[in-house]
Amino acid sequence: MNGITKRILVALLALLLAPLATTSEAEEPLTLKSVAHIKAYTSDEPTRDTFSIDAAIRFLDAAALNWQKDRKCFACHSDYAFLCTRPVVSWKTPAHEQLRSKLEYLAEHSRNVQYRVTEAVMVASVLAQNDALTTGKLHPTTRKALDRVWTMQREDGGFDWMKYKQPPSEIDDHYGVTVAAIGVGAAPGGYAETPVAKAGLDRIRNYFKNNPPANLHHRAMKLLASMRVDGIMTETERQQVVNDLFALQKPDGGWGVVTMGNWERSDDKPQDMKSSDGYGTGFAVHVLRQAGIPAKAPQIQKGIGWLKTHQRASGYWFTRSMWKDSKHYVCHEGTAYAILALAACGEIEPHEHTP
Repeated sequence: MNGITKRILVALLALLLAPLATTSEAEEPLTLKSVAHIKAYTSDEPTRDTFSIDAAIRFLDAAALNWQKDRKCFACHSDYAFLCTRPVVSWKTPAHEQLRSKLEYLAEHSRNVQYRVTEAVMVASVLAQNDALTTGKLHPTTRKALDRVWTMQREDGGFDWMKYKQPPSEIDDHYGVTVAAIGVGAAPGGYAETPVAKAGLDRIRNYFKNNPPANLHHRAMKLLASMRVDGIMTETERQQVVNDLFALQKPDGGWGVVTMGNWERSDDKPQDMKSSDGYGTGFAVHVLRQAGIPAKAPQIQKGIGWLKTHQRASGYWFTRSMWKDSKHYVCHEGTAYAILALAACGEIEPHEHTP
């Protein structure tokens, strides 16, 4: 064997072995102990050459675990979104098990914090949605959490929600009422038909009647709730949401969440009304699919095309904060909605193997 042939064989062997080593390392499940800090999200990060659900899930796991590890709390855009999304791919993973366990603990050991009502509603709703996506059975802790929600409901049907001027989830009471309705409607075991839930849902219907949503984003959230709970929205109202979402689709096939609301920034920078983003596109496609729009519809296919060509190298979809540019944590929820949208269109096959 001459020197040139030997070098060629060595090079070929290296090429064959390298992917095996990389795959093994990449497939090691993330945990609270092993997760590494992730870098800040920027609009400058390049897009991937090819779409990867493994990269998306890896990011979703890392973002949720990091939030819990660093802050030891749950947030609408991170851990809560994770638990409502991860099961569409796989839920028998260390990340899911650890975060589900921590949420159950929080439900059993409620905290007397300033935002305790918001936390109680989010905990109950997310546990219920997670139950529906995983075991299909209402966990005793979930039932207890849901029952607790009604003790905090106002007579007008609303809840004293966290208002930190951070859109879309921390700006008004309407968001909280919708989240509560979605969770109760999703809860397995006929929970919505229990006396306490029926009374609470009647108050929620009354709240919606007297407090119309302030923007398209919240109307779309209300549509999601109406697909689970009767008497929240008429078919005509749902169709109008569909039409309005179609009207906001951009020429590149995506949507921008900033165009769905009248969001106010805390800095003096203008909102970007022109660009599509992960939250806007994932959310729009997810809502449209829930409303019954076929996956093969041209608008849906264009949206899926945008998602599959705009995933960032780290696995996420960028969404600029509608609040301020120092932290773009909305990328977490935007990535979750992107995954939900792709799954709703048959672009992701559920499996137990995880990256």
